[in-house]
Amino acid sequence: MKKRMVLALLLVMALMTACSSGSEYHIKVTKDVYFEAGKNSTIEIKVTEDGKAVEGLTIKALLSMKNMAHGTSEVKFTDKGNGIYFGEADLSMSGKYEAAFIIEKNGKKTEKVIEIEVKKAEGVAKINGEWITKEEINFYKLINQLQLEMNRETARKNYSGEKLKEELAYLDSQKTIIEDQNQLLTQIIRLRSMAVLAQEKGHKATNEEVEEAIRKLRGQYSQFESATNMIKEYGEEKFWATEREHYKMIVLSQKIQKDLIVKIKKENPSYGEQEIYYQAQKQYEKLLISQVNTLKIEIL
Repeated sequence: MKKRMVLALLLVMALMTACSSGSEYHIKVTKDVYFEAGKNSTIEIKVTEDGKAVEGLTIKALLSMKNMAHGTSEVKFTDKGNGIYFGEADLSMSGKYEAAFIIEKNGKKTEKVIEIEVKKAEGVAKINGEWITKEEINFYKLINQLQLEMNRETARKNYSGEKLKEELAYLDSQKTIIEDQNQLLTQIIRLRSMAVLAQEKGHKATNEEVEEAIRKLRGQYSQFESATNMIKEYGEEKFWATEREHYKMIVLSQKIQKDLIVKIKKENPSYGEQEIYYQAQKQYEKLLISQVNTLKIEIL
């Protein structure tokens, strides 16, 4: 009887040891996963073991939609350090996916299955949870194109011969740059960031301030046939409604610039106007970098 009790106790201890030895990998998706037609979906995960980040793993996964026959997508993950791994998946649509992970280290393989929800992308990037839409990107592209066409029109009025050819060639070289999506995103992020900072500092863009800025802009565009034609093609009502929203942010960012100019004038009464504006621009860029670092920015 005593012998049986000892054997039973040893069996329980063996089972307890088997359950506690060899810890398990834990996989957590660290960022929302989005689907956009024609683009791969980025998946970022964090792998931990006993609560500690695990590096140096070889990871791949097979993704398949739950309850739908859309085939599978294989994803190979890259080690970014501190337990973070990312990969790109060619997915067919948004929805719930089952991800079967194969994790390998030192020749030992471990399998893990988790569920991943893939959301439909509502834009090309997010700032603090707010989308930057394709429509917004296209509007900024239009603004850049308007300025380019006005510059062309001005060049044709002011120059001729070789000088005109040089000016037009230079403007043509800028077309690709001003239409590049990354450049457009940078413009939007810069402006939104400083508008947020202005609001944090208690500034507001009043209707009167915005309307005054729009009045001046209308006057500027009306001088150029190319600009008025492009606005008509886009839709005048739609253009000016969008421009008002755009100028709310511009007015706010200008208030940050004015604050800096006042501050520099007060601290450096001997500075000339050019030096004041130079220093203000330097401080504005520093503030911008600092502000961008406080925001949660996700680019798809």
